[in-house]
Amino acid sequence: MRADRLVSLVLLLRQRGRLSAATLAHELEVSTRTVLRDIEALSAAGVPVYAERGRHGGFALLPGFQTELTGLSHDEALALLIAGSRRGAQAFGLGSALASAMLKVVDALPESYRNTAAGAAQRLLIDPETDLLSRRLVTEEVPDTVVAEVRRAVFAGHKLRIHYAAKGKAPQWRTVDPIGLVTVRDQGYLLATRSGADRTYRLSRIVAAEETAEPAERPDRVDLDRTWQERSTRFRTGGDQVTVLARVNPTRREELVGTALAVLTEEAEEADADGWLRMEVTFQDPRHAEWALWQLATNAEALAPQWLRTALRNRAAAIAAAYEASSES
Repeated sequence: MRADRLVSLVLLLRQRGRLSAATLAHELEVSTRTVLRDIEALSAAGVPVYAERGRHGGFALLPGFQTELTGLSHDEALALLIAGSRRGAQAFGLGSALASAMLKVVDALPESYRNTAAGAAQRLLIDPETDLLSRRLVTEEVPDTVVAEVRRAVFAGHKLRIHYAAKGKAPQWRTVDPIGLVTVRDQGYLLATRSGADRTYRLSRIVAAEETAEPAERPDRVDLDRTWQERSTRFRTGGDQVTVLARVNPTRREELVGTALAVLTEEAEEADADGWLRMEVTFQDPRHAEWALWQLATNAEALAPQWLRTALRNRAAAIAAAYEASSES
């Protein structure tokens, strides 16, 4: 780990010039004390790094210094393969490896290309943390130690012990045969089998993980895209799902579709006299159905089932009563 950090430190100084200890510490995700120790180690190894004192001081390399330390590690090469989504690298615990790999890629470019690439990169922003309404995109946090252990078992083809907390239940240990990892909208999943049955585990609910030495029982090759589609289909058609008949304002149709698991009347939606659409949609469970219709307020009306109409009416009545009481006081 320290060797990789020393390489990254040298590449940062090569590409960005003079940097303060605080800036280096932030980039490398270490303390300033660690940076100072690393600078001493580089100097002892003959790397011409020097300090400039003063308000705008920092550390820099002597002009013209060249290095061939651009070989990619296994994790760095893996991070580049999934670099089409930087959030995907984060979800699989490869965020720091991606940053280190990109430093090496830029350093390997000819100098004329390096400056052009750096300028172009400043003109591109991919997956910002907030949208146009300043709503922060929520990314599930998974400890690096956990995701690294899961990743090793997936690649090595070994059985994996996970301490998993299913929704609403206490964590329990279970041994699974890992198949692959999937990230969807910043959420990571482990596809596996357990006693021969298909299982899908949310990475953020894995409290701890241990790779074993026992080979996993799984096919040598796998089509992850097809496997994920099959499991998604089973998920949408099982469990406590409910089907709702609703009227919706055409301007809000896509919002309803975006929250539903499936639209059963998509090819033949009926329009009422007022132009509203009648749609039959499926939701994961009763709570999901109530939430989805409530978000659309007066732009949608649940026609069936009756329990959903009653639930929405009671919720609206409770809110109206609360506001009426507060105005009187």
